[in-house]
Amino acid sequence: MIRSLTGVVQSIEGRRLVISTSGGLGYLVATTSRVPAITGESLTLHTHLAVRETALDLYGFTEAADLELFELILTISGIGPKSALQIMEQATSDLLVESIRLSDAAQLSKLSGIGKKTAEKIVLTLKDKIDRLALAKQTSSVVSPVYQDAFDTLVTLGYNPQPVKIVLDGLRDVTTTSQLVKEALQRL
Repeated sequence: MIRSLTGVVQSIEGRRLVISTSGGLGYLVATTSRVPAITGESLTLHTHLAVRETALDLYGFTEAADLELFELILTISGIGPKSALQIMEQATSDLLVESIRLSDAAQLSKLSGIGKKTAEKIVLTLKDKIDRLALAKQTSSVVSPVYQDAFDTLVTLGYNPQPVKIVLDGLRDVTTTSQLVKEALQRL
């Protein structure tokens, strides 16, 4: 089992990286767009090796907690590594953990590529398992109704949920939904 990989980013092919190790091997690793990869720079990834009959696929994350969440998503029946990676691409780890903890499948189903049934399956299956995650211990803040309303409004307007969450997290001191949406629109 290949559990981590350190090497130089040889090439970037969409969301797949070729990592060249000191032994001269080049590993193709599928990852999310949030992995900060620059060609020619050194990078360490925590990896999951998916063994299939016709291939050995590596999936990599810069944070061990992201790998842990990825592997937890893989325990859901009907979700394989490619689907789990797509889910992690659409939603930040914090958003996934928060939605699961609050049993908020509606929040997840707003994301592109995650349907209502898949979102419900994620929440139901992982609800009892999420607290053992290291990431879940770090993300224990409860979302206020003002924040949730602003998030819903911006996603309904067509903004990508991931940048919306990042912007809204930076505006936690704003007290009304309309003010929060106005501030966020200026930053998006």
